[in-house]
Amino acid sequence: MYPRVTVHNEPLGKYIEAVHAEDWHTVGELLARSAKHLAATGAEIAICPDNAVLHGMHLAEAESPIPWLKTADLVADSIATQEQSCVGIIGTRMVTTGSAFQTALGVRGIRLLAPDEADVGRLDAIIFSELVYGHCRESSQREVLRVISEFAGRGCEGVILGCSEAPLMVTAENSPAPVYDSTAILAEAALAAACGA
Repeated sequence: MYPRVTVHNEPLGKYIEAVHAEDWHTVGELLARSAKHLAATGAEIAICPDNAVLHGMHLAEAESPIPWLKTADLVADSIATQEQSCVGIIGTRMVTTGSAFQTALGVRGIRLLAPDEADVGRLDAIIFSELVYGHCRESSQREVLRVISEFAGRGCEGVILGCSEAPLMVTAENSPAPVYDSTAILAEAALAAACGA
């Protein structure tokens, strides 16, 4: 008896334009529009696996008829359960330098380290030029794994995969540090919530 699942999305391009313009109200409106469509079909909760739009989630909540499961909070809870005090994050520029994960982790006493500025640019380019299209060059994978290895050298006890496409190149098996896959954590929480667990 798996739960019913309904999907609604606005074009990714609209989100990318708004994120690059740091227009979080538009991001919130796009998310809220999807929540309204989902609620009309009978959905009781909403999720969004895209980490780059997390800054707009609070704006969306005000207009959403159903609650959102928030990725940053779920990931932070998972890390806190493991009693880790310092983790790194990979993702787009907005994710690695933004406050969504910083805030969720900070209130739980967990330090979040971002890559250095040059690596932030490399990760952003890899994600937007390869991963969002389902491609992953070996050289790009080596770069991402190098960044994770450097996190381990800076005292990180794990790394957040803050990009829904990151598992195309980083897995628990090849990562030099334990991984917290934000998309998998969100999916598990959504399933549990939908099944009443």
